[in-house]
Amino acid sequence: MSAAAIEGGYQHATSDPEVTLWIPSDDPVDPEFSIVIPALNEQLTISDFIGWCREGLRAAGVRGEILIIDSSVDATAELALKQGARVLRTPKRGLGRAYLDALPHIRGKYVLMGDCDCTYDFRELKSFVDRFHEGAEFVMGSRFRGYIEPGSMPPLHRYLGTPVTTFILNVIFGSHFSDIHCGMRGISRAALMRMDLRSQSWEYASEMVLKSVHMGLRTTEVPIRFLKDREGRLSHHKRAGWFSPWQAAWINLRAMFVYGANFFLYKPGLFMLVLGLLLTLPLSFGQRTIGPITLSLHWMLLGVSLSILGLQCVFMGILTQVFFDYSGKRTELWFRRFPYTRTVGLAALLFGSGATMAALLTFSYWAHHFMLPQGSAINNLGVTGLLLMIVGFMTFTFTLLLHSTTVARRR
Repeated sequence: MSAAAIEGGYQHATSDPEVTLWIPSDDPVDPEFSIVIPALNEQLTISDFIGWCREGLRAAGVRGEILIIDSSVDATAELALKQGARVLRTPKRGLGRAYLDALPHIRGKYVLMGDCDCTYDFRELKSFVDRFHEGAEFVMGSRFRGYIEPGSMPPLHRYLGTPVTTFILNVIFGSHFSDIHCGMRGISRAALMRMDLRSQSWEYASEMVLKSVHMGLRTTEVPIRFLKDREGRLSHHKRAGWFSPWQAAWINLRAMFVYGANFFLYKPGLFMLVLGLLLTLPLSFGQRTIGPITLSLHWMLLGVSLSILGLQCVFMGILTQVFFDYSGKRTELWFRRFPYTRTVGLAALLFGSGATMAALLTFSYWAHHFMLPQGSAINNLGVTGLLLMIVGFMTFTFTLLLHSTTVARRR
């Protein structure tokens, strides 16, 4: 930052040697509301943006601060400080990382995020303030329920990217968002701290939405206005090249799948497990004929495969629920259903029973000169035994993993 900017404020040391906080001379005291905005070479719009924020705060009747997380090489920081914003100078480490860097420096009870390119209309932030005062913890802006100025959003984003990824997220999480990629969003500082965001780049947006669902935050949406870029300004995607929107979509989709892994695990696994057991257990003492269909050993092998795959999905789904359990209720439920001593004892019983059945099959094999007698029920019983051994071992290892999560959480 140039010497001229120093005239508008003073420097404050931070715990990160790569991060510097600049505080304006007219810094507000004890703000209730924090507008927290990353910036990268936005000298064209930053002054107007801060003016919009001040206008919005006045209209909402709330005392607020503006914190710009700046990684620019142009005059963005100097202009922001001159306009009365706090400026957190950081290296260029990604959009998500910028918000992480800002966390220790947010003073308001409520936080509003967005962009400083004047595409989000911060003059109209009163609806966010009102929702917070009504008890909301997470307030999403929605361009699709508000206004999208013609030419402000590429057709690829407006008609394909955002609707499709929003639909996928709502299906996976059972949520009702209308615009998950809207950058203008608010969250209480307490919820933001508990959220423990990890994303360093664009996927912070999806991580934030997904964790809000996991946390069961009181969530609402407000319509907002989305405007065209100013003349002469290029969006960050355009600056980065044609591949940038596709890369952003991919990493956001990856975040959805990672944080929503249980969608592919618990319920599908439970279905496969039940179907597999229905195909396996009734055939343990020999093949069955139902109408024109004879359920033989081959059907039984299919049942064993489904059972193993299903049980693995169920166990992983339970672990996923524990990993993303912010309230502790799901964890308490699964620990109650899988107490260590009783579950390990059951696993040992299953393994031992299976081993006994497998031993009978081995003895029969040996007694028949190392050949399996065709049509013998002992063959089916041996297959069931192998399944029970696998189920027993998987249950044992799952119990170890489940109870080891308490150790991991304490670290």
